[in-house]
Amino acid sequence: MRIIDTHSHIYLEEFDDDRLEVVARAKQVGVTSVILPAIDLVTLDRLEGMCRENPGFCYPLIGLHPEEVKEDFREVLQSMKNRLEAKNASYIGIGEIGLDFYWDSTYREQQLEAFETQLRWAVELRMPVVIHSRNAHREILEIMNKFKGQGLKGIFHCFCGTKEEALDLLQFEGFYLGIGGVLTFKKSKLPDVIRDIPLTRLLVETDSPYLAPVPHRGKRNESSFVYDTLCCLAGCLNLPVETVAEVTTNNAEGLFNLGKMA
Repeated sequence: MRIIDTHSHIYLEEFDDDRLEVVARAKQVGVTSVILPAIDLVTLDRLEGMCRENPGFCYPLIGLHPEEVKEDFREVLQSMKNRLEAKNASYIGIGEIGLDFYWDSTYREQQLEAFETQLRWAVELRMPVVIHSRNAHREILEIMNKFKGQGLKGIFHCFCGTKEEALDLLQFEGFYLGIGGVLTFKKSKLPDVIRDIPLTRLLVETDSPYLAPVPHRGKRNESSFVYDTLCCLAGCLNLPVETVAEVTTNNAEGLFNLGKMA
C-alpha cells in the first residue's frame, strides 16, 4: 500500500529533535511521498534542505501563507518568484497560498492581491496550487472564477466545509479536496459531507504539526498519522483501505506529476 501525505510542514522546528524518526515512521506505514508547502521566506531554506536530504520522498512547494501576508508582501513575493524561477529550483507547485480572515482582517486587501498574484504564477508556469481558505469562502470563489478556463489545478487544503461549499469548490476542474485529521474528530460533520464526493476528487493530508487525527488528537501531528485519516476516510466511504490509498495516491501523483520524477 502506498500513501501520499499531500500537506506536511515537517521541516519546521517542531521536528528538530526527531526528524529522522518522523520520516522513518511515515515510511513504515506506507507513505511514499510527502508534499511540503511553504509558509514564508524565513523557513524556505529549511524546506529546501529537507527535500535535498530526502530526494524522491519530500517535494517542495513555494508560496506565501495568507497569515504571513504583511505590508511588505510584494517584496516577499518577488523574492519567492526569483527562487521559483532560479535555474536550480526544484519546486513542483505553488503553496500554501489563499485567504484567512478568521483571526484578523487587517491585511485583507493585501491577502487578496497576494493570492491572485500567486495564482497567476501557477497559470504562467503550469503548476498546481495548494489553497488555504478560512472564513473566506465567498472571496476564494470570486477570485478563482477569474481563472476559469486557464488550466489552473490544485488542492483546497484542509477542507472542513459544508456539502454546498464542497460542490462550490469542485466546480473547478482539476481541483481536489484535501482531507485531514478533522475528519476523525468526534463532532466533525465532515464524514456526512464527503460521502457523496467522488473519491477521484479527494486527497489525504496531515498538515503536520497541526490537527492530529484521532487517536493522536492533542499531540504533535506527523506524516505517519495520515494512515489514521486514510482508514477513517475508507470507513466513511465504505471502501477497502487499500482502494482509498490507491486512488488518492494516483490522484496526488497525477496532480504533481510525481510519476515523471520517479
